[in-house]
Amino acid sequence: MEEVFDGEEFEEEELELFEHYNFIIDKGQSPTRIDKFLTERVTNATRNKVQNAIDTGMVLVNGAVTKSNYKVRPLDEVKVMMESPSKKTESQPEDLDLDILYEDEHLMIVNKPAGMVVHPAHGNWTGTLVNGLMYHFNQLPELPGNTGRPGLVHRIDKDTSGLLVVAKSELAMSDLAGQFFHHTIERTYLALVWGEPKDEVGTINTHVGRSAKNRKVIEAYPDGSQGKHAITHWKVLKSLRYVSLVQCNLETGRTHQIRAHMRYIGHPLFNDAMYGGDKIRKGTQFSKYKSFVHNCFAMIPRQALHAMSLGFVHPFTKEKMYFEAPLPADFAQVLEKWENYVTYEN
Repeated sequence: MEEVFDGEEFEEEELELFEHYNFIIDKGQSPTRIDKFLTERVTNATRNKVQNAIDTGMVLVNGAVTKSNYKVRPLDEVKVMMESPSKKTESQPEDLDLDILYEDEHLMIVNKPAGMVVHPAHGNWTGTLVNGLMYHFNQLPELPGNTGRPGLVHRIDKDTSGLLVVAKSELAMSDLAGQFFHHTIERTYLALVWGEPKDEVGTINTHVGRSAKNRKVIEAYPDGSQGKHAITHWKVLKSLRYVSLVQCNLETGRTHQIRAHMRYIGHPLFNDAMYGGDKIRKGTQFSKYKSFVHNCFAMIPRQALHAMSLGFVHPFTKEKMYFEAPLPADFAQVLEKWENYVTYEN
């Protein structure tokens, strides 16, 4: 079961890097290659390891990725990032208002709002779903390798709204983890994407994995040379000339799978800054249209993605369970705005 928690398996997981070193270059520092500078200052570092970290975007200079031959300058800020935290920080219970749609002694279904981080991590140690769960429930189970994330069997990204199943018992944790591992959980997402796909339905079957240029971004690798196998089934629900409402069903649950797959086929999610959806990708250049789109961006200041439904077999009763969460207000409003705009144009 541990493969479910291998860091790549959670659908729409927020990719996080953790700061391990932060250097402010002295005023008297002479120009020195950054790989040499870090090799001399980072514990157990070798020139090769440092250069590899730089090449994969794990070293930032003044907030931007850099190259190994960059020469540090006085007052530069150099950060070394890694994929795991430098130290464990114990989560604290918080009295948060959770939208719990269903609950029994084994599990609960939570409707997570956009903007809420699922579990504590670097930069988000409070206000997360896990902080709220710890306040309302004592001693939720944890899977091996998932310490500090009680009750979690899967996760969704901070700015994705929608449904999560949370395990309250060891039986539920083990059984649900198995269902995720074997891809028998039914998951339906609604996405507003740029453009109109030429087909009404389709399946994207291509590997996805972290970009070598930016470790926070997931790339599609159609040749299967990198990443992990990922399958997304999609169907157009509404075509609105410049954007489309698309239903996505996950067969696998890789990190940022829908966001990466939809960009791969040329239809990035509306206002998805990480994947290029925060720019006008379809439509005219008239100022009135531009103003309309930017008003829509302001209305939904996140990627337009909602985890609408979850279906699974109850770990204890073996009953088929199914839950739906309606579109949140920001998504519903921007969809209505596009519908009205297209109707008015016609």
